[in-house]
Amino acid sequence: MPRPTTRARLAALAATLTAAASALTVVPPSPALAATTFAPDDYCLGQCADILPPGENGNATLAAILAHQALGTRPAHSSDQLDEYANLVYGYAGLTDEQIVQFYNDASFGVPDAQVESTVRPRADVTIVRDKATGVPHVTGTTRSGTMFGAGYAGAQDRLWVMDLLRHAGRGTLTSFAGGAPGNRELEQSIWANSPYTEADLQAQVDALRQKGARGQQLYDDVTDYIAGVNAYIDRSISADNYPGEYVLAGAGKPKHFTMTDLIATAGVVGGLFGGGGGSEIQSALVRVAARAKFGAAEGDRLWQAFRSQNDPETVLTLHDGQSFPYGATPAGATGAVLPDAGSVVAEPLAYDQTGGAAAARAGTGSASTQGLLSGLAGLRSHGMSNAVVVSGRHTTTGNPVAVFGPQTGYFAPQLLMLQELQGPGVSARGAAFAGLNLYVLLGRGQDYAWSATSASQDLTDTYAVPLCTTDGSAPTLASTRYLWHGQCVAMEVIEHRNSWSPTLADSTPAGSYTLRALRTRYGLVAYRGLVNGQPTAFTKLRSTYRHEADSAIGFQAYNDPAAMGSAAAFQQSAANVGYAFNWFYVNSTEAAYFNSGSNPVRPSTADPNLPTRAEAAHEWVGWNADTNTATYTPAAAHPQSVNQDYYVSWNNKQARDFGAADGNFSFGAVHRAQLLDGPVRAAIAQRKLGRADVVRIMADAAVTDLRGQQVLGDLLRVLGSAPVTDPALADAVSKLRAWQQAGARRVETAPGSKVYQHADAIRIFDAWWPLLAAAEFRPGLGPDLYAALVDAIEVNEAPSGGQNGGRDGSAVWALQGQPHKGSSFQYGWWGYVDKDIRTVLGDPVAGGLGRSYCGNGNLGACRQSLLDTLAQAAAVPAATVYPGDKSCGAGDQWCADAIAQSGLGGITHPVIAWQNRPTYQQVVSFPARRGDDVTNLAQGRAATASSTQFLTSHTPDKAVDGSLGSRWASSYNDNQWIRVDLGSARTVGRVVLRWEAAYGSAYRIEVSADGGTWQPVFSTTAGNGGTDNVTLAPVTARYVRVYGVKRATSYGFSLYEFEVYGR
Repeated sequence: MPRPTTRARLAALAATLTAAASALTVVPPSPALAATTFAPDDYCLGQCADILPPGENGNATLAAILAHQALGTRPAHSSDQLDEYANLVYGYAGLTDEQIVQFYNDASFGVPDAQVESTVRPRADVTIVRDKATGVPHVTGTTRSGTMFGAGYAGAQDRLWVMDLLRHAGRGTLTSFAGGAPGNRELEQSIWANSPYTEADLQAQVDALRQKGARGQQLYDDVTDYIAGVNAYIDRSISADNYPGEYVLAGAGKPKHFTMTDLIATAGVVGGLFGGGGGSEIQSALVRVAARAKFGAAEGDRLWQAFRSQNDPETVLTLHDGQSFPYGATPAGATGAVLPDAGSVVAEPLAYDQTGGAAAARAGTGSASTQGLLSGLAGLRSHGMSNAVVVSGRHTTTGNPVAVFGPQTGYFAPQLLMLQELQGPGVSARGAAFAGLNLYVLLGRGQDYAWSATSASQDLTDTYAVPLCTTDGSAPTLASTRYLWHGQCVAMEVIEHRNSWSPTLADSTPAGSYTLRALRTRYGLVAYRGLVNGQPTAFTKLRSTYRHEADSAIGFQAYNDPAAMGSAAAFQQSAANVGYAFNWFYVNSTEAAYFNSGSNPVRPSTADPNLPTRAEAAHEWVGWNADTNTATYTPAAAHPQSVNQDYYVSWNNKQARDFGAADGNFSFGAVHRAQLLDGPVRAAIAQRKLGRADVVRIMADAAVTDLRGQQVLGDLLRVLGSAPVTDPALADAVSKLRAWQQAGARRVETAPGSKVYQHADAIRIFDAWWPLLAAAEFRPGLGPDLYAALVDAIEVNEAPSGGQNGGRDGSAVWALQGQPHKGSSFQYGWWGYVDKDIRTVLGDPVAGGLGRSYCGNGNLGACRQSLLDTLAQAAAVPAATVYPGDKSCGAGDQWCADAIAQSGLGGITHPVIAWQNRPTYQQVVSFPARRGDDVTNLAQGRAATASSTQFLTSHTPDKAVDGSLGSRWASSYNDNQWIRVDLGSARTVGRVVLRWEAAYGSAYRIEVSADGGTWQPVFSTTAGNGGTDNVTLAPVTARYVRVYGVKRATSYGFSLYEFEVYGR
């Protein structure tokens, strides 16, 4: 008898465990059918949609994981949003409002009874209902305490393992919990560098909440109840033995109860990754040091300022109406700034006393095979791909603002975010929240408003140059652990953990250990050491939100409270409570608004925030209190903000005129990816009014466009075309590049699912050309040291694949330096530098130039020859070199190299999807009504008549207006059939909702009449696709409304479950 294979053994074990688990499953009773009208407090009327791949269910039992590995099966709702999200790139071109639901979830409040999948009551005062479509939890509490308890319970149901990963990452104990894989160590150390805390630090932040007024006390109570809900689910899952299987595979034991301090630790992770800004003064200073060494102090400083792009006059702005919000500029006569001595700066280590697997990895002998089950943790790093497009009501077809917006948090399985709806006293919202922080909806919609954010990255963090000292009379060295504070030589505080790990089924990294250590001063955390005029110095990072990780939750609490978000002004007041650096956007039925949040420290009037600052009392933040890590912050009125600008776009670009890019941010140049949104929106509203689908199309087109190809390639081709290209191979390459550029420079497939790009060879050539041309253009003029310093400050390229970068030495680096398969692309790169320099060589006007010409030393012919030489090199680089393979793709597979992968945080994996430069969680919203408006279904219960009724059935016209999805009207099996409803009197008609049965109309029109005899068409389509059609109309007064079916989509007649009419 043959021995069973490993796959067969896994399959058998999975079947056994699945059978055992099913015996514990409670199957809910069949739900009753229910009314179809919108929830009473839902003023979006079916026009709110969202999407969050891959799926809501992020908890897989051991049985489910083994079944997935053996059989390829996935738990319900773990992947049912992935295809919807992925397929937008194939269907956006002709998108209509009615088709939005093919690519997004219906984000209406509540769950119709017919769509209820399960109901759980974990406590008497809360009910959790999950819908059939996505499995999203809809939490309704009769008390606020119950609502928060339910949020914790539902959050643990969907993301318990991810919650545990984040709390351990925030505490600096990830490797001891999940294993010592390189990605785990990298993540753990990066978070520890930004947010190291003792248990006393975490508890102090919890206790401080109660000192922050009524909302602070409410936050404390909410957290208490939320934690109780999380722990109640943990107890239940342990009792039922169905907790996430990753605990077993990682050797982590059973889930442990959460505490309030765990939320602080998790908030530190999330805030540090997505809500920080500044703190890179050392990188900026090293560029300035290199520039001075090459060109002298005056010329070097001028060139440093040009490449800094702090206030580039050509950059794209979110606030483009001329508003000025000065912040972060270097004042005239600045004092206190210092530059490190050349070559003296070294990074402060974080890992000490490394043994076993940790020491081997440090020595470069680690293996890629040790990444294990949780390899996706390596991708959990700072992300900036959040974007927003908001169009004010005066430029939309309905007169209501339209928003398409969302945050980029990377792509993970399970996802870091989860979807939820919360309804209870003082809470009414639906949307997304981070695992472990879902006591509130963090980004989403309320009753008659929606909000979202993009990372702002303004300067919340400064670097101080802290003199080192000793108390024994010896000269200080770079290793000294004492520093000067107000004239006294004091000891640095040591914060450390000893972490150890052993191989597990989830992570085969050899056993090892290290001590994770951070040094804290009263000027922040030690990040570097170096010399300043020969004196040993520690360079610290002081972050305004450090030791205040939970304070921002007061703002999120307000976002969920309808009473605090009823207007644009109220929204801005709520947003001002968020200490992290975010760009916030808001819409209701009449207003669109923006506010930039953040605890922006007020600096002395002579301070230069762009460089390290001398650690002396005269140069400290105004009102600085080292004991509480507090200072004076800029008032809300000084933050960039706006109401009802014609439109807003944000893709992590510059916020407003004079709002300077933070010290280490060199990306706010003449070419920025936000132009891919700004230009099309500006052009569109100049020609017509926009609907929801129009705005989605603009976003989706930007998501598949190569920024370099659209904004820079045209000028490169102008240089090449300034004389005939006589070499046949080069002429062919130029021809291919020009064809791609003229086609829009998109990275899209030849056909849906072909996995081959249109203009594939042009894209290969351009990808290979970019790092070569940038080095040849700039390195000769800048010199090797300044070029290397600039590459350290801003990478040459950020391609979708994570490769094709430029080395510090001017070489092209084909290996994957950036995170591969991450979606987010083209935020950081040298496109602005190349653009300004090439336009200068061409003689075009350039505002805020680079100070000198680099390509060909400013000579057009020499520049052209440099471009031709590097283009020839690029054309000869094979695809297998440009796109090196990895665990997901073979070498040379261009499409796959770009494709998005859901990085593994657990045992369930997913296929890669086509590249798209787009938020992870995204909303499409427009509110036709607001609180106080009548949003009742005008047709429900009214008299209805029809041209025919299906023979010998009870599917009469009144069944289409009875408010139930369990009954329907059906016509005879013919085209040209109609159904009409008498509203009883003349009413304003602004919307018709048609809920089709399988027999739908492929062509139909909607008509209105005052007398039932003379009909006026108000809508028509020849592209009906069934499902639910939510048709927005220009408001019209009528007593009768008729749906006239012109052509059937099937051999049957026309059939409607419900025919609904609304005033808005």
